[in-house]
Amino acid sequence: MRESSMRVRLKVCCISSAAEARMAVKAGADALGLVGAMPSGPGVISDNAIADIARAVPPPVASVLLTSRTRADAIADHALEAGVNVVQIVSHIDRDEYSRLRQRLPGLRFLQVIHVEDGGAIDLARSYEKVADALLLDSGRPGQAELGGTGRTHDWDISRALVAATTVPVFLAGGLNAHNVGEAIRAVRPFGIDVCSGLRTDARLDADKLADFVRAIAAA
Repeated sequence: MRESSMRVRLKVCCISSAAEARMAVKAGADALGLVGAMPSGPGVISDNAIADIARAVPPPVASVLLTSRTRADAIADHALEAGVNVVQIVSHIDRDEYSRLRQRLPGLRFLQVIHVEDGGAIDLARSYEKVADALLLDSGRPGQAELGGTGRTHDWDISRALVAATTVPVFLAGGLNAHNVGEAIRAVRPFGIDVCSGLRTDARLDADKLADFVRAIAAA
């Protein structure tokens, strides 16, 4: 579990251009989310655009591909085409796929999304922490082909219990904005925060909302 003295990391998701990437990095983002083809949700850009943006992301900022693919070879092909250094797997894939992923992508890290629908998410997280490098808690409904970007919060009591029950870093996502992120951090104590819609106006990254969000994290 994250110690209260540790800085909360920030992942800014749904980056759609090099200009948005520069804005997020300047504001202090630790990671940038680049959204590949999805069955639903905002922020999807072409694989060519993802690759162009990823090449421009300066170290040590992480470039994160969000992929909805579910088989190891397909995920690996997507990541190699994108040129990223982290892969965010938004579906609850078979854990056995991870061994093949590690073989294909030995230098990359894997961020596994856990969709928090009920208390079963805790057991799900315990199984994925054995294979993934970090977890990200979101508010999707996989059974309805909804894999993130909902703008909804979920039950932070479950999220707090999940953070306490697991040993890998946990990012919190789902309906966060400058008004509620401080409460979310105090309630869940995550390693990091992930945000998309809470920073956007007319689908564009909003510099004022981003600055307010960063200040709210620092004050939490």
